[in-house]
Amino acid sequence: MDPLASVLAPVRPYAGWALRVVFAATFLFYGYSKATGLGGFADNMLGGNTFLALLVTFAELAAGAGIIIGAFTLSIVSRLAGLAVIPVMLGAIFMVHLPNGFNFMGGGWNFQLVLLGIGLFYLLVGNDDLATGK
Repeated sequence: MDPLASVLAPVRPYAGWALRVVFAATFLFYGYSKATGLGGFADNMLGGNTFLALLVTFAELAAGAGIIIGAFTLSIVSRLAGLAVIPVMLGAIFMVHLPNGFNFMGGGWNFQLVLLGIGLFYLLVGNDDLATGK
């Protein structure tokens, strides 16, 4: 028996929004931060590769915006937003954070792993996390 089930039942159809909003805010924040400091990002994290920095920045902004826009349009938009995150997080893990271990407190890669998992989730489910399931 789950005593919270009946209490939370009225808001359960909107539960997908909790993850969507946090995911979108994270990628919009980091994408914007990169866009406003592109040279520094390229130099500090990507060995000066400005083209790759532009791709990462675009993917992060597209993922953040796409996960919200997708909720109001088509499931494919949410799926593409999730897909955009996967190579970015794999790159962040293997190119930057892996040598620092798992713990993100020491610059490790567990935060990127969580975001990778959420991106995979949206690639697989699209809008099925929403009550409308568009």
